[in-house]
Amino acid sequence: MTDSGDVCSRDDVARIPIAAPRARLRADDITIGYDKQVICEALSVDIPDGEFTVIVGPNACGKSTLLRALCRLLAPSAGTVLLDGKAIGSYRSKEVAQRLGLLPQSSIAPDGIRVADLVARGRFPHQKIFTHWSVADETAVAHAMEATGVAELSGRLVDELSGGQRQRVWVAMVLAQETPLILLDEPTTFLDIAYQIELLELFADLNRFDGRTLVAVLHDLNHACRYADNIIAMKEGRIVTRGRPAEVITADLVEEVFGLPCRIIEDPETATPMVVPLARSRPDRRSAFR
Repeated sequence: MTDSGDVCSRDDVARIPIAAPRARLRADDITIGYDKQVICEALSVDIPDGEFTVIVGPNACGKSTLLRALCRLLAPSAGTVLLDGKAIGSYRSKEVAQRLGLLPQSSIAPDGIRVADLVARGRFPHQKIFTHWSVADETAVAHAMEATGVAELSGRLVDELSGGQRQRVWVAMVLAQETPLILLDEPTTFLDIAYQIELLELFADLNRFDGRTLVAVLHDLNHACRYADNIIAMKEGRIVTRGRPAEVITADLVEEVFGLPCRIIEDPETATPMVVPLARSRPDRRSAFR
């Protein structure tokens, strides 16, 4: 009924605004940095649920700093990071790890640990003090190693692996954690182009078929455009723009953010934006390298 006691018509109901649900992970007016150096100030962002979001920007623009704040590795000096409607700092560490998995830029494995044992550590948030290793744990670890192509390395020492192999093992550990949210800080580091694409395809499948929410920091703009549902472009600690790749990736934006003159064409495989740097005429190039 209306305030006057009249029954609402169907048209009246249609006009009543419905509040959009808030994102599971968001930053609300946060200021973050290291020691006394502020990197990002009064920054707010919602991470869209069920989407693959990629953060791009030049070196030292605050991409990884923002990601570290979103996963509680870095506490804001002002503002709040919210996870499922609560300040992320109010959760116990194990509670956060049940909701959110993180692949940091660099990880150090314990000396003498084997691949299967490292991947198995991803199951820690789901185990209680007196529970034994379960069939569910075994299945999650086996699936994660198979998905990342490290199953055949299960008995190898992590120290013996190449950089690319180690990176895939760390990804497997994050997948074994089986969290609805996954944060990835430069996940394609150390990987050759074939493994980069393979890993990005895996992340896209986790989003598309498993419904996971992913956030990744990537340096390759074309990879970001091809795989992201949502792009956040940063520069000098602030968000310049965000949205669908086809809507926000323009030649003007790339030049503004990266200082790179370019053309944007359509990727012939995916119809997503493709950044093509302009050829630069440098008459003095040869003399500069004499």
